[in-house]
Formats: sequence, structure tokens, C-alpha cells
Amino acid sequence: MWSRRQGRLRPTVCGVEELRRRRREQEAALRKARREQQLVSKRLLREDAPEEAGEGCVAVILGEAEVQQFLRQAQRGAEEKEREGALVSLRRGLQHPETQQTFIQLEGSMRTLVGLLTSNQALLQLEAARCLHELSHSEQSTIAEACLPATSYLLTYLSGYSSDFISPHVAVLEALGYALSQLLQAKEAPEKIIPSSILASTLPQHMLQMLQPGPKLNPGVAVEFAWCLHYIICSQVGNPLLIGHGALSTLGLLLLDLAGAVQRTEDVGLELVGEELACPVLRCLSNLLTEAAVETVGGQMQLRDERVVAALFILLQFFFQKQPSLLPEGLWLLNNLTANSPSFCTSLLSLDLIEPLLQLLPVSNVVSIMVLTVLCNVAEKGPAYCQRLWPGPLLPALLHTLAFSDTEVVGQSLELLHLLFLYQPEAVQVFLQQSGLQALERHQEEAQLQDRVYALQQTALQG
Repeated sequence: MWSRRQGRLRPTVCGVEELRRRRREQEAALRKARREQQLVSKRLLREDAPEEAGEGCVAVILGEAEVQQFLRQAQRGAEEKEREGALVSLRRGLQHPETQQTFIQLEGSMRTLVGLLTSNQALLQLEAARCLHELSHSEQSTIAEACLPATSYLLTYLSGYSSDFISPHVAVLEALGYALSQLLQAKEAPEKIIPSSILASTLPQHMLQMLQPGPKLNPGVAVEFAWCLHYIICSQVGNPLLIGHGALSTLGLLLLDLAGAVQRTEDVGLELVGEELACPVLRCLSNLLTEAAVETVGGQMQLRDERVVAALFILLQFFFQKQPSLLPEGLWLLNNLTANSPSFCTSLLSLDLIEPLLQLLPVSNVVSIMVLTVLCNVAEKGPAYCQRLWPGPLLPALLHTLAFSDTEVVGQSLELLHLLFLYQPEAVQVFLQQSGLQALERHQEEAQLQDRVYALQQTALQG
């Protein structure tokens, strides 16, 4: 057993390239898992207007005759108020799966709805969009398939606006954006919708224009199309094209804008910087940064590294205080920024952000793993970076995480210690003085950690 371990650990316990390869494999697996987890509907909201939410407005299941009647009234009603009222009643009925099945089985129903969607009357457009919105909530494949023919009309409608992508009917755009975000999660989307209907159109440019910060940015519309962009990016069908259109630059500027909103007021609504908008923006940036195309279009960020890192830490502090569930999203972006970029690692150090990063360790095991992964990215860059990490609060923090019961947290702590010992030999002596060997002994019988614990023990004793 002794000789086998010695053989595996030569020449310097674990080579730098081997350590780097292992970490890259782990990161690739994590990215794949996160991408799959992110292909889940962000929310299922139904927000009726206040006047509709009172008694007597409870949604009822509609039969075939009632669906036909409401569609007929919506098409041919004598007054616009009557036509709008018919669509409101139909929309409420479509909150029931039974009514949804009746609707899609009725010949010409979707064609009628699309016709109303493309009419020139704003209130009818809005209610038609809301009907499609209700249908898009369904988890039944038959409903999703019935909605697919409407996709091309959605795209035509959305792409038909001016270069500023400003519509007088913001509520219509918001409802359509939500419906589109739901359709983009269909199994058929990566093959049938995204390549031919979206990437082949001007819609990606319009989406990015809508996410440009400034006085024309409408938070509600931006939220819906940020999620649309997120699902397109997760499909991995045309990310180089999006990068070429300046997606990294646009999203980076929006990140700065969100951070600025946090600084301007403590009472900024979560609809702006919380889960509604910040979450898809962080996810879009994180996933785009994993693309090889980022290397070939250098400069697309068009932002100074320090601005991006500083903005991200402003948001992390906000999440820490207001919405801790979003901390992993921000830390995942920081991981992807620092993984292959010495300059972003330098920004992290020059802005004195290591200590604020360490303060996040107690939040949760998931957050701890992400914080330690980012620190590994920095330490991996070599002696100069480890020297700037040392001395400071890093070693006491690592000794604390070695007391955790979570194997992944401890494993990541061991990785970071390995890098410190490799590039900053004086860390070994301080580690020994602060009872580091005793901290390691707690884990020497754990199967997943044995080799790394043994390697660190040998390095410490030989150092």
C-alpha cells in the first residue's frame, strides 16, 4: 500500500498538469449538470388584473360549444368590448388542462387565435397573447405541439418592429416573450425552432437591443427576453453567432447597470436585480463564457476587467443580504471569468476581494464549493498569485472548512491547499504551526479523500 501510493504521487505529490486536468474534468461535469438543471421553466405565474381577481371570476372548465362561442365572439363581435370579454373568458378557461385539450382538438382554433394576435387592435392582441401564454404553461406534449405553428407568427410579430424594438403595447411584448420562453423549452426547440426560426432571423439582434441598458430599457420586457436568450444559449445551437452579435458586451453592460441600481438605492425591487432579471443575465454570461468562440472573438466584452468584477461583487453582496439563493449564480459567473483568465484573477486580487469572498463560506455547502473553486482558479495561475493570496485570512478559513462534514467542500479545500503548498512553500510551516496535520487526520479514512489527504501529509512533513 505504501509503495503504491508513493508511485502514484511522484514526482511532486501530484503534478500541476494532472491537477489541472482533474479540475477541468470536474468543471465540465458541473457545467453540463448546471446547463441541464437550467432548462427548467423559471416560474408559473398567473397575474390577473386586480379587477378580474374578485369573486365571481373563478376560472371554469369550458366545453367545446363554449370554446367555439367565445372564439366566434372574439372574431365577429359587434363591439371591441364584447370581443375582448370573450377572449378574457377563454383565457380563464384555458387555465384548466381539460379546456386546453378541448381547444387544441377544435379545428381552426389556433389559427383563429393567431389571427387575433396579429390584428391591429391592442387589447385583442394582448388577450390573444395571454391565451397563448396559458397554453404555454402546459406540461403535456400535445399542447406544446399544437402551439408550435404559432411560433413563426410570434417571431414575425416580434421581428417586425423598428431597430429600437419599441412597441406601444409593452404588455403584448411581455406576454409574447413569456410564451416564447416557454416554447423554447420544448424538446423540439433545439432542432426545429431555434436554428431555423430564431437564429436565421433578426430576432437575436432585437433581443440584445432590448437588453441594452438605458432609458428605453423596460424591465418587464427585458426579463422575458433575457429568459428567452438563456434558453437559446442552453441549447448550444448557435452560441458563436450570439457572441459575434455582441452578446457578451451587451450582457456585461447590463450587469454593470444592475450593480449601479443596487448602489443607487437600498430598496431597489427584486424584479430588477433579483431572480427576475439578474438570474438569467448571470446564467447567459456564465454559459457563453464556456464557449470556445470566446477565445476567437477576443475583446467582445469591451469592458475593463475590474469593472466587471467590481459589479459582480456588488451584486453578490446584495444577494448575500437579500436573496442568498442567487449567490451560486453569481459565483458560477466568477468561476467562469477566472478559470482561464489571469487578468480577471489579477482584478480579484487588486480590488482586495479575497476577504469578502471568504465571508461567503458559511452560507451553504454549495456556496463554499464555488468560493473555493474560484480561489483555486486564482492559485492555479502560479507563484505570483499565491504570494498575493498569502499571508491573510485564507489559511484560517481553510482550516475551518476542513472541519466540514461535506466531502466536496473538504475535497476542494484540499485542492487549494495543494496549490498553496506547491507555489508558496512557506504556507506549509504555518499550516503545521496551526495544527493542520490534526485537521487532515479527520479525513484520512474517507475513501474519496484518502489520496489527497495522504499527499498533503507527505508534503507537509517533507517541507
